[in-house]
Amino acid sequence: MQPKTAADLQAVTVGPLQPLNGKIVLSEYDPAWPQAFAAEAANIRRVLGNRVRVLEHVGSTSVPGLAAKPVIDIVLAVDNAADETAYVPDMETAGYVLRIREPEWYEHRVFKGPAANINLHVFSTGCPEVARMILFRDWLRTHAADRERYTNAKRELAERDWAFVQNYADAKTQVVEEIVARAAGHEQQGGTLSAAPTD
Repeated sequence: MQPKTAADLQAVTVGPLQPLNGKIVLSEYDPAWPQAFAAEAANIRRVLGNRVRVLEHVGSTSVPGLAAKPVIDIVLAVDNAADETAYVPDMETAGYVLRIREPEWYEHRVFKGPAANINLHVFSTGCPEVARMILFRDWLRTHAADRERYTNAKRELAERDWAFVQNYADAKTQVVEEIVARAAGHEQQGGTLSAAPTD
């Protein structure tokens, strides 16, 4: 994957682009992260009510034992992410800030939170990326070897200087895709992710 340029990122960013121009700071797993998610999830449900179709803690902070940027990633599915009038005004009234709009990638939207440091990823119901995020999380929770492999890749990449955080995220694509493919193959063969780790 080619690194995204400032122009690429500005094209999908709502408001000013925020460069990093440095290294990524990873934190050791914090058992408070699930509680932070639970508080945000309760607030999102309060704001959107039955418009919430899926609401899950995803990303590295959702995997016990995994080092991560201390940013809570949350995936939200609504009926139609492209129909911003159905949910964005209420989210903004509650203090959430729309920061990313990617209509060409599953109508992806990202909000930042009013208090906690979160990335709230919004997709439409049935979007394959939602299932993929959850599959990746569940696999890492139950497979120590891939959890270690991903941790090592993150630590190595975090030592480099990055113009934007998204460039770091993009650099992880190869290892993420390898792990997702393994998890998907296991699932297709009738395996369950809740079983005891196999490695």
